Amino acid sequence: MLNKKTTSKLLGLIIIASMLLAACGGGGNATVAPTGAPTGAPTQAPTEAPTSVVPAEEKIITIAWTQEPNSLNRSYSSMWYMSVLTDIYSCWPWNYDVANEPYPNLLTEMPTVSDDGLVVTMKLRDDITWSDGVPITSEDFVFTHEMITSTANTVDSAYPYDKFTISAPDAQTVVMTFEEVFTSWLSTLWQGALMPKHILQPVFDADGTIDQAEWNMAPTVGCGPFNFTTWESGSYLRFDRNENYWGPAPKLDAIVFQFVPDDAAQTAACLAGDADVCFWPPYEDIPAFRDAGLNVVTEPSGYNEGWFFNFRDMASPGIKDLVVRKAIAMGLNRQANTDLRLDVVKVTETFWDAMPSYVDPSITPWAYDPEAAKALLEENGYVDSDGDGIREDKDGNPLTITQGNTDKTERQNYQALAQQQMLAIGIDLQTFSYNSDILFGSFSDNGPAAIGDLDIMQWSDVPYFPDPDTSYWLCSDLPTADNPYGYNYFGCDETLDALFQQQVVTVDPEARQQIFWQISKYMHDNVYYLGIWEDGDVWIVNPRLTGVKFSGVTPFFNITDWDVTQ
Repeated sequence: MLNKKTTSKLLGLIIIASMLLAACGGGGNATVAPTGAPTGAPTQAPTEAPTSVVPAEEKIITIAWTQEPNSLNRSYSSMWYMSVLTDIYSCWPWNYDVANEPYPNLLTEMPTVSDDGLVVTMKLRDDITWSDGVPITSEDFVFTHEMITSTANTVDSAYPYDKFTISAPDAQTVVMTFEEVFTSWLSTLWQGALMPKHILQPVFDADGTIDQAEWNMAPTVGCGPFNFTTWESGSYLRFDRNENYWGPAPKLDAIVFQFVPDDAAQTAACLAGDADVCFWPPYEDIPAFRDAGLNVVTEPSGYNEGWFFNFRDMASPGIKDLVVRKAIAMGLNRQANTDLRLDVVKVTETFWDAMPSYVDPSITPWAYDPEAAKALLEENGYVDSDGDGIREDKDGNPLTITQGNTDKTERQNYQALAQQQMLAIGIDLQTFSYNSDILFGSFSDNGPAAIGDLDIMQWSDVPYFPDPDTSYWLCSDLPTADNPYGYNYFGCDETLDALFQQQVVTVDPEARQQIFWQISKYMHDNVYYLGIWEDGDVWIVNPRLTGVKFSGVTPFFNITDWDVTQ
C-alpha cells in the first residue's frame, strides 16, 4: 500500500496527464465503458493522443471521485456516485435546496395532486430544451416511463413507475394516474431519469431494447447545465458547459470527475490542490483539511452506515438464525468502534435514524454485552467443542459468517475491529472488501451481494429521503436471473413486505408514521439491519471555489452558480 506522500506525488502526475487528455480538441466524444458496464457499451479507446493544453483562461474544476459509475443512464444504476451526477448533465422536474425543500425546475410550479390523491399533474415550462436544441416535452416523460416499465429493458428497478399510467394531453402537460395512493412520489420519481425520446426511440425500434444503447454510457445529448463529453475508464469523466442550456448559464467551462483509487489518494489530491472538491473523506483526515485552509462542509442527507443481514435461502445457516443475529448485535462494540471517528458522528440503530419521527420510540438499542452474547449462543447449542475458539452448531458446523463491503479505508478498519469482537464471542467473521462496481454488480454479473455470497453487507444508504419510503426489502425486488438488477439483497419477509406496501398507500401522516414505527421495530427485533454510524454528507472544498452550496438530496443543485477565483 502506498503511503499518502507517495500517493500524492503519483496522483498529481496522473491528474495532470488526465487533464491534458480531457482538454484535447477533437477527441472529446471518445468514451470507454468501465468494468461492469452493460453489455454492448462502447469499449473503444481514443485513437489519437491529445496534444493541446487547457487554456489558462478556461474555468475548469476537478472533483475527486472514489467510485466510478457503472452507467450514466439513471435507470440502469442505483449507485449514489452515479445518481448525483445527473444534476450535472440531466434535469429533474423539481430540485431540492439547501434546506432539502423541493422547488420547480422543469416545471412552472410544483405538481398538483387531485383530491383523492390518485392523479398528479405536471405543467412543463415552454422554454426547456435538450442540449441539441430539441424541445423537452411531455412525450419525453411518456417515453421514459415506457422504457422503465418495458419488460424488454432490464433496468435497475421499475419501482415506482409501475404504479401509475401516464398521459400527455399536450406538449407541456404530464398526467400521472396511480392505481392507488402512492405517498412517496415526490421523493422517488424522475430523479435524473428523463430520457430523450428523439435519441432513444430509434434505438428501441431497431433493437427492441435500449439495454445496449450507446447513450447509456455516453449521453452526449442531455438537458443539464453541462454536457457529457468524455469518459476515460479508470481515469475521469468530463462535462463541458452546455451552450444550449435553457437555465442560467454556468460560470464554469468544464467539470472533471477524477477517479481516485482510494481514500488516501483522495485526501492527497485535495491537500495538494490537485482536486478542488472531495467527498466523504475519512473522518480522521478532517483536521488536516482544516489545517490546510480547506472548507469542510457537512450536509444532512438521510444516510446512515449500517450492516445489512442476508436471510435468503443461500445465506449461511448461522446468519439465518435470529439467535446468531442477536448475538452479533450484542457482540459488536459499535460505540467504541465509532469513537475512532473523532466523535464527529454518533452510533445509529435503525435505517431511519436520520428521520427520527419514523422510528418507534420504544426501541431499546442493542447494547454491547459480549457475555450475554456468549450465553445466548451457548443456550441455543452453539458451543466450541474442539477448543479452537470457534463455536459449532448442533450439527458440528463451525459458526462462520461472511461480511463484505467496499474497499473504503474506514470500512476496512471497521472490519478488522468487528472481526476481533466476533471472535471474542466465538464467531468466525470472514471479511471481504470489493471495488464498488464488483460488490454492487448485478445478479447476471455474479455480484457478491446480488447472488447472496455475503451474510452481512456494510455500506451507507438512505430511504427515499426526505421521504421514509424504500423498496429495499420488497419481495418483488429480489435479484434473480429474470430480475438481474433487483436490489433486495437481503430477503423476502412477507410480514415486512406487507407493511411496506401498506405505508405507501397511507395518506394520513400520523397513520403512516405508526406503520413505520411497526417497520422499524420489526426490523430491529429481527436484526435485519443494524445501524453503525450516522453518515451525513461531508464535502471538502478548495476556497478558490465560490458560490458553492450543497443539498442532501440533489448535491449539485446550484452548480451553475459555482465559480473559481484564480
